[in-house]
Amino acid sequence: MDPEEICSELDRVRADFRDLVDTATIAELRQPSDGTKWTNEQLLFHMLFGYLLVRNLRLLVRAFARLPDGASRRFAALLNAGTRPFHVVNYLGSLGGARVLGYSGMERLMDRVITGLQKSLRRQSPASLDQGMHFPLGWDPYFKEVMTLRDVYHYPTQHYDHHRRQLTLASTRSD
Repeated sequence: MDPEEICSELDRVRADFRDLVDTATIAELRQPSDGTKWTNEQLLFHMLFGYLLVRNLRLLVRAFARLPDGASRRFAALLNAGTRPFHVVNYLGSLGGARVLGYSGMERLMDRVITGLQKSLRRQSPASLDQGMHFPLGWDPYFKEVMTLRDVYHYPTQHYDHHRRQLTLASTRSD
């Protein structure tokens, strides 16, 4: 994908996230999602969290791209060894996120993080977007063994779309 395609999908997510939060009732947001242990509001926060994570992942990719390949390979192996605790922290972190931020706070944070990612993406050279590092495959089904910076900018939308299908909101049932 080229940077403008990624920016377009980020715009789509920004509008979709706002629509999901704005049209859902409190009762719907507190209903269980499909296929996760989270409620809809917790899953929405988890979907937002994927974008927050990318802010840090892109820094890691840039740093490890400057090092020998073995450095990121060893780092990914270390992270893979911690997969079980990662999943526990990932689960627990989403339990209260929506309640702490509130729904409008989640919308504002999603707007800010997407705007920041788009600005950062547009400043990248084609060469920097093609730099990559090894990733912990056990952490997420959308992680690849080696991911480029371009892949990292695209990743949270893959994650978002996957989890969007698990929401049980009235607005998602007709999609």
